[in-house]
Amino acid sequence: MAVRRHETRPIRSAEDVVAVRRAVREGSIAAGFSLVDQTKIVTAASELARNALTYGGGGTLALELLNDGARRGLRLVFEDQGPGIADVELALRDGFTTGGGLGLGLGGARRLVNEFSIESAPGKGTRVAVVRWK
Repeated sequence: MAVRRHETRPIRSAEDVVAVRRAVREGSIAAGFSLVDQTKIVTAASELARNALTYGGGGTLALELLNDGARRGLRLVFEDQGPGIADVELALRDGFTTGGGLGLGLGGARRLVNEFSIESAPGKGTRVAVVRWK
């Protein structure tokens, strides 16, 4: 699998979350995604960037355009050095929240992409990687 483009963006403020959404939209257009697929990956990115800012105290996004033969895709990796997630399975359940929201962020993001992985532990931060294929 070849990576066609790679960029990293900081997530330190609400303005950075907006910039992440814009970069993901541009990446999804470059990958040839339909408007529906663009909306899905941008929505997932928005949720994950907001989580990195709100719960992780900020972090980074690594964005990669992928080529896998005839398939094209977009990989997003969100990382923070925050407090981590004690129970990842619980955090992925709809309705679970520690912040007073609807509790749809992680589970909703997982449903909007083709591949989803999360690594987290208390005191170790969180790394969420997602891929959406065209």
